[in-house]
Amino acid sequence: MTTARDLAIVALDVTAAKPVGQGDLSLALAGAEVFDLLDAHALVLDGDRILPSAPSPTGDRLLDEAAETLVRQEPYESVEDWLWRRGRGLSSAYVDDLERTGLTTRQRGRRITLRTGRPELVDSAARRQAEERWAAGEPVLVALAAAAGIGDEPAGELADETATVLAAVGDAVMELEAVRQRKAIEDAAFDNVWRGY
Repeated sequence: MTTARDLAIVALDVTAAKPVGQGDLSLALAGAEVFDLLDAHALVLDGDRILPSAPSPTGDRLLDEAAETLVRQEPYESVEDWLWRRGRGLSSAYVDDLERTGLTTRQRGRRITLRTGRPELVDSAARRQAEERWAAGEPVLVALAAAAGIGDEPAGELADETATVLAAVGDAVMELEAVRQRKAIEDAAFDNVWRGY
């Protein structure tokens, strides 16, 4: 399993009590993919730039797709640019992939045969592995989850590459929240204008 898939499983498992914003989770998943691609030697980091290495299949469909989309021309892409580009709709892609591979299921409506409701995790080896990593407090998984709004930040120092990616994820999530707040303020102002008429 990959860090990104484990993060998606943890997000589905933990968020029953507290929903996580899809945008926040998508950015954290894109960050997790950076770590997975580093582990697979599909990329290296040069400061905050992502330099692709020789492509090698990882065996994970979404991770292989991510490796194929790496920018392969100078000046290459920054981690933050990658998060915004790759993160667009990524949480939905992971939820769909978990369902496609049989790791989640959805309740069916009584009268309508369409799938409805929130995806529910099934008991599987993948789920147990993600739960073990989460329970062990693996620093990268816990930090990515915290950036998405699940749990608290891990204590302790992290390696330079890890800190670079996690800082970019944290900055992107804060920027997304600022955009949300600005939009809420603009919408409230627009509503007030219409009330005045």
